Amino acid sequence: MSVFDHPEFDSHESLHYFHDETTGLKAIVAIHSTALGPGAGGTRRWVYEQDADALTDVLRLSRGMTYKNAVAGLKFGGGKAVILASEDTPKSPQLLRAFGRSVDSLGGRYVTAEDVGCTVDDMRYVGEETEYVSGLPQTGTDAGGDPSPWTAIGCFDGIEAAVAARLGKNSLEGIRVAVQGVGHVGLHLCKLLHEAGAELIISDVNTDHVKQTLAEVPATVVAPNELLFADVDVLAPCALGNILTSTTIPKLRATVIAGAANNQLSTPEDGARLAERDILYAPDYVINAGGIISVAAEYYGGASEDDVRTDVGRIKNRLEDIFEQAKRTGRPTNELADELARSLVAAAHQDNGAL
Repeated sequence: MSVFDHPEFDSHESLHYFHDETTGLKAIVAIHSTALGPGAGGTRRWVYEQDADALTDVLRLSRGMTYKNAVAGLKFGGGKAVILASEDTPKSPQLLRAFGRSVDSLGGRYVTAEDVGCTVDDMRYVGEETEYVSGLPQTGTDAGGDPSPWTAIGCFDGIEAAVAARLGKNSLEGIRVAVQGVGHVGLHLCKLLHEAGAELIISDVNTDHVKQTLAEVPATVVAPNELLFADVDVLAPCALGNILTSTTIPKLRATVIAGAANNQLSTPEDGARLAERDILYAPDYVINAGGIISVAAEYYGGASEDDVRTDVGRIKNRLEDIFEQAKRTGRPTNELADELARSLVAAAHQDNGAL
């Protein structure tokens, strides 16, 4: 099957495969759109069962980044990278530098940062080989550093907005929240939710993440395959995507889904399935934009943490608008968000003389 016939191919501008024999690096970079600026999105290092799964992931993620950056009002288009991990290719400074050279070869059409499986320190090695990288260790008073806390802050604000819209409550006191995945973002989110008085139910395939979370906040631990169907008010997916499907949606007990994971819906039609069950869904690329907002501020410079905080605070307003429009029109929230994102990208194409 040609990549042009791939079900997740969506007029992507370019797709790049990289291999470094010395380090064993195997990576894919997908650039979905540069209408609004360089394609920007993090690098995910993950073990894929098949190379085809990595391609599907990077195509979906890069399109999501176009939508995320457009709705957030950033001077970024959409791009994403995946590094295929295996026991034979451990993460090393040499491999990360090789990846940095790969990014650099694209001449600025793609800007990277950390995502699942990568850290701030990893980006430092990438940054030794390219200037097209953000999410580096923070220096001075300028914005920058680990974007995970900002993703969590935006997600927390979005949960507040969703609870107000769906449950009519202006406080999270006593609200039961199931957090799926308590890594970098999930742990920060759990802390914010605990401070707000929420009752936490957590799961993670990484037991170290669970232990660290329990050392910092009280929570009930359930098995990863049980958490999705827990009896809670809010389900906050903060791990991998593709969890809301025609099979799982009928068994959900939460009335709000608002989390930081990318590509939570298996298909666009799953948004309608949620709406039919009166489950309020916070479109993932709207609620989880805090990290890329920080990355953009760092990359372009001249912004402080207060500036980032102000911009991340607008996530709540965007979600409130989408929730209100969904209530008024009866349309699924994901359709409304996609429509907005596509209109912003189309307008940029027109301004650039591309249409």
